[in-house]
Amino acid sequence: MSYNDYRPRGFSILPEVVKNLLIINGLFFLITIVIGNRFNIDLNQLLGLHYPKADSFKPYQIITYMFMHGGFWHIAMNMFALWMFGTSIENYWGGKRFLIYYLITGLGAAFIHYLVVYFTQIAPAVSEINALNTMGQISNADEYLKVFYNSIPPVVGASGAIYGLLLAFGMLFPEQIIYLYFAIPIKAKYFVILFGLFELFTGIKNSSSDNVAHFAHLGGMLFGFILIKYWRKKGHGH
Repeated sequence: MSYNDYRPRGFSILPEVVKNLLIINGLFFLITIVIGNRFNIDLNQLLGLHYPKADSFKPYQIITYMFMHGGFWHIAMNMFALWMFGTSIENYWGGKRFLIYYLITGLGAAFIHYLVVYFTQIAPAVSEINALNTMGQISNADEYLKVFYNSIPPVVGASGAIYGLLLAFGMLFPEQIIYLYFAIPIKAKYFVILFGLFELFTGIKNSSSDNVAHFAHLGGMLFGFILIKYWRKKGHGH
């Protein structure tokens, strides 16, 4: 398949894939509210991405988690960024390549998030529980581990893919001016670096009051960088 197969046919202010992603995310958000209020069912728990060893984990969650959001501002900011950055990228790449990129960065975000969670939370907890079991202070390590796996909150939101789009915008249009807080002009390449460093700092800081999956954001950017570099090497992108 040649790169030309992905090229768009002109410019659109609301290209097809971006439009459909906005619609799907909006519908999922509205349905979550309706189902929650009417039947007291939390769709974020059902469709958010749980740790693979948790009882609530289902394979389809690796896709559905990207369309779930924790509140109005969560989805509003993500959808604004999807439109703001995604429109230029889809017009540049075409819908097929854009969708592939969006989904892969979303999957990459989840992978990096749980990789970090594993090394910072899960591995130490498993080691401690096994040690207590060996010393005879607990009788059933597997039950304790199951409770621990089930206590890990699910990941929800398109943020990982959105940060992947932010990375792509910075690489495709590095000199483009973005207005930070709608007032401060900054080139896209510096905007991306600034946001990446902020996410790294806040992720390492790991404040107890912070429930944002910062390493998921970085994972989206990392997988986006790798994918763009791969496409460029193959001659499929600019």
